[in-house]
Amino acid sequence: MERPYILHMFTPGPQMSPFDVNMAADAGYQILTPYCHVTLEGITGLTQDAIFSRGPKGAARTGLFVGGRDVMLADEMMDHVRKAMVPPFIVSVCADPSGAYTTAAAMVACTEAALRHGSKEGLADAQVLLLGGTGPVGRIAAVLCAREGARVSLGSRKGADAQQAARQTGERFGVALQGAPTGTAEELRAALAKADVVMGVAAAGVQVASEADLAVARRLRVAVDINAVPPAGIAGLGAMDDRKPLAGTSAVGIGALAVGNVKYQVQHRLLSRMREAERPVAYGFAEAFATAREVVAEKSR
Repeated sequence: MERPYILHMFTPGPQMSPFDVNMAADAGYQILTPYCHVTLEGITGLTQDAIFSRGPKGAARTGLFVGGRDVMLADEMMDHVRKAMVPPFIVSVCADPSGAYTTAAAMVACTEAALRHGSKEGLADAQVLLLGGTGPVGRIAAVLCAREGARVSLGSRKGADAQQAARQTGERFGVALQGAPTGTAEELRAALAKADVVMGVAAAGVQVASEADLAVARRLRVAVDINAVPPAGIAGLGAMDDRKPLAGTSAVGIGALAVGNVKYQVQHRLLSRMREAERPVAYGFAEAFATAREVVAEKSR
């Protein structure tokens, strides 16, 4: 009898995301076990319980998933998980807190492709503004953009929050980020006037840029919005838009469902590849971004 594929799913929160459970089941895992209120101190013991109980051969059919909502904590948990493994008892692990890794990867890959459409510049030296950027998706998208050579600002209506998030995220992931206060119309429009790329990454149903705000964004080339709940996070940008000209600007727009389609495929591929891998793998946001680039390139063929 073959051993079943088991995925142990860790979250520091009160429950595991049903979205992630569904995705793991569709990727072929047969037994899904969530562990809630997991701490940094406790994750080492949980990991070692998972790896030592099945032997080296069983390890190939055992996976770990790190969820939650805090991308900084998830990265620390990944470090603890990997340090807890003892060869040859090593299993595959994937992190995607609040879907932020795969969503950010999809958004940045879509943006990069739109920038390169008709040119070869991509994100290098682009000025990127993330509105509502102190949340999980905004922080990881900022890191990915910065790693590609962009100059990145995390926008927040509370200037102190923007500065703190930029500093903490930059220090954790080794990139230079800026904070941009956007609490007043003057502050928001000053930030928009400098932007080549604007990403709306605020909470659902929150508009971060109106038509009047966008009128000052004369350098804007790409606008992306991950909010599918009305009103649109970026005015005039439809959820299904995919490189569609954004009225009143010189930019193209990419909507939430266009990003979401790529995000879904990225998460499915990562979980499927983890289950199918002959040797242990570890997937974080860098691997999610590489996979998102694959998906976007396939769409363009």
